[in-house]
Amino acid sequence: MTRLSAITPSDRAHLGNHLGAVRHWARDGHPGDLYFVSDLHAMTVSYNPARLRATTRELLAVLVASGIAPDRLFVQSDLIRELGALTWLLECACAFGEASRMTQFKQKSDGQAMVRLSLLTYPVLMAADILLLGADEVPVGADQRQHVELARDLARRFNTTYGEVFAIPRAVMPRTAARVRDLSDPTRKMSKSAQDSTGTVFVLDDPDLVRRKIRKAKTDALGRVEHDPAGQPAVSNLLEILAACRGTDPRTEAAGFSEYGPLKEAVAEAVVEELRPIRTRALELLSDPAELDAIRKAGADRAADRAAHRLSSALRLAGVG
Repeated sequence: MTRLSAITPSDRAHLGNHLGAVRHWARDGHPGDLYFVSDLHAMTVSYNPARLRATTRELLAVLVASGIAPDRLFVQSDLIRELGALTWLLECACAFGEASRMTQFKQKSDGQAMVRLSLLTYPVLMAADILLLGADEVPVGADQRQHVELARDLARRFNTTYGEVFAIPRAVMPRTAARVRDLSDPTRKMSKSAQDSTGTVFVLDDPDLVRRKIRKAKTDALGRVEHDPAGQPAVSNLLEILAACRGTDPRTEAAGFSEYGPLKEAVAEAVVEELRPIRTRALELLSDPAELDAIRKAGADRAADRAAHRLSSALRLAGVG
């Protein structure tokens, strides 16, 4: 069984990515699982090419440094020819109405003066990601389940119309993990693309910068430390981060503090220590382009080999191979 997961380099990897997904990929992944940096997905909105390239490399280094086996990793654009071919086949099997009713397209295009066509068609590219590599399961949150359903529909339609090629993937709920909120505004998730990065701890931030960001984290005027996400969302966020780093429960952690200052100091040190080995290894990889390039090339070769027969069969059955 193959599970497929991705992370998009819309910006640098942050603490929420680490605690919410990447750490679990490294600890709980199975030998058949595949993980990739979805740099093509980052192109559906305005972007800087040089920054995209740099962020893609940084994310790949972070994934390796986090302990994910290199033979499970690749970069999406290294399969651009294969994905481009399959995306076209799937677009020819996809109706405009199916693509235009995707919730994310509606949300992201609402009120925009210029909407890129790729924002409309990106779910078909996501379907190609899934189907090209024969993924059986795709762990996604509620906002992405609709895209996996589209992949299922397109796989069935292609198989029925032209011949059996694709496995029918299914969306699965990812393992419950820490939901890290922005330190400055706990009403929103910590995000790579937030306008204000003061509330975002990036994996490769210098330890002193991590401490400063956490010390400046929003709390409240209640003067008590309780895990109460509804009544004290900012304090609860700090407790959840601390518990995730220590492998404990946020309510248990709350019992050890009566003031916000010591709580922030404890969170800062826990986060610094959680990220320290990853930061060290990732910076080593980024300072040694040859090693990271070798890992990337090997991943691309493995993924291309895995995709070759499936793509050639699809092209042949569709009448163009």
